[in-house]
Amino acid sequence: MARYVFITGGVVSSLGKGLASAALGALLQARGYSVRLRKLDPYLNVDPGTMSPFEHGEVFVTDDGAETDLDLGHYERFTGVHARATDSISSGRIYSNVLEKERRGDYLGKTIQVIPHVTNEIKDFLHIGDDEVDFMLCEIGGTVGDIEGLPFFEAIRQFSQDKPRGQCVFMHLTLLPYLAASGELKTKPTQHSVKELRSIGLQPDVLVCRSEQPIPEKERAKIALFCNVRPDAVIPAYDLKSIYEAPMAYHKAGLDQAVLDAFAISPAPKPNLARWEDVMDRLDNAEGEVRVAIVGKYTQLEDAYKSIAEALTHGGMANRTRVKAQWIDAEIFEREDPAPYLENFHAILVPGGFGERGTEGKIKAAQFAREKKIPYLGICLGMQMAVIEAARNVAGVQTAGSEEFDHEAGKKRFEPVVYHLKEWVQGNHVARRKVGDDKGGTMRLGAYTANLKPGSKVAQVYGETVIEERHRHRYEVDVKYRDKLEAAGLCFTGMSPDGRLPEIVEWKDHPWFIGVQFHPELKSKPFAPHPLFADFVRAAVEVSRLV
Repeated sequence: MARYVFITGGVVSSLGKGLASAALGALLQARGYSVRLRKLDPYLNVDPGTMSPFEHGEVFVTDDGAETDLDLGHYERFTGVHARATDSISSGRIYSNVLEKERRGDYLGKTIQVIPHVTNEIKDFLHIGDDEVDFMLCEIGGTVGDIEGLPFFEAIRQFSQDKPRGQCVFMHLTLLPYLAASGELKTKPTQHSVKELRSIGLQPDVLVCRSEQPIPEKERAKIALFCNVRPDAVIPAYDLKSIYEAPMAYHKAGLDQAVLDAFAISPAPKPNLARWEDVMDRLDNAEGEVRVAIVGKYTQLEDAYKSIAEALTHGGMANRTRVKAQWIDAEIFEREDPAPYLENFHAILVPGGFGERGTEGKIKAAQFAREKKIPYLGICLGMQMAVIEAARNVAGVQTAGSEEFDHEAGKKRFEPVVYHLKEWVQGNHVARRKVGDDKGGTMRLGAYTANLKPGSKVAQVYGETVIEERHRHRYEVDVKYRDKLEAAGLCFTGMSPDGRLPEIVEWKDHPWFIGVQFHPELKSKPFAPHPLFADFVRAAVEVSRLV
């Protein structure tokens, strides 16, 4: 039966609960334990799938097709454990489940209340898979004191009481603000945060204190005294140059030991940190630098493309090269020539997205990469824009476009080289969608198989001809244009097993130009860089040597 670590946050949001959870998971793995990480979010959306990236950052997709919080990406990148739909839950999903049961009559006519019905639903979620791993790490989104988070705090309080003594540990992240005028770190916000937590029946066993300044021993002792925590369980958490320093930094600060002590696990297995020592060596001892332009529409918020940014870093690690990514708003290229913006980069990446805004700029970026022989990686919409560019400028389909944009405009303006996917094979059944369907959870989501053309660039990159990658889209390149595009030089080198859905395209006479319908960034890890990103950066390194 799994031991549970519940990770909560106080004082302010964005303290790094997800990163701390992921780092703790990595450290427990280094000591030989198996782990699974979960996220419980208090918002009323059923999942983040319908949220704007500006609201909540990127949507991370699991193999089994769940649209989840970006923290699950951190969990996977740090532990290598593939997240599942059962690793992410929201208030919206909880209330939806409760109301569905009430409509079916499952509650036998009882009055439905937050306690016990909502809290029981949360506890049932927590129990899923608890016999599969040694440790279950559960991060509670939001900040203690938020009204929407109260059912989750009450549920984990009840859950800890239901379990045998010593089966649950509470870890709380807080902030120690530094007042420059007085030259002091202030502990009072942490004291009040813990007081708030204790008022709802939760006593933290481990305190992780974010600070921009070193925390003196006397301040740690003061925090321990006033927060009723052991002094060696007050863990400093300082700002880092890279998130991949977190496991080593937290180990040095004693986080994993404090958690094991709270479980009374003694003697604790010694950690094997070779994996993270190698990661840090590759980060700290890069032998060069490449510049990559990311031409997108959500460039004001880097978290909108979090997995892409991290996958580029991983690709740099694979080549012992530092990747300097610069975000460029695609809309600029709809007004101006892209050449002055792009000519000093060693590679161009166009990521996914939804809607027409910025797409003509992305098409120009793909054209620039094709004509100037600069390495290009198009992901999801980035592949579709590369296909439209090829159709317009090389294959003679001058009005080529996407049905997505015609739906937005309410009239037919384009020849739909990219169309709304209405039917596809999903597991053992056929999935069907209409344009007017609800937006949430109706895309082609999760892991699907693709067959690669032997001898193609992508087959060389992957080292195999059958792959499985994660998808998140509702529009596809129309295979009926394949012959015309291949005659022009754009080869369809990856297809769905039934041959109906193009998965990968590449230019025949280009050193490195690949578009993929899926999202390879979602499976990349610092200790296992995705082969597409590793080879994309390698190609950029080759360009940098020619400059």
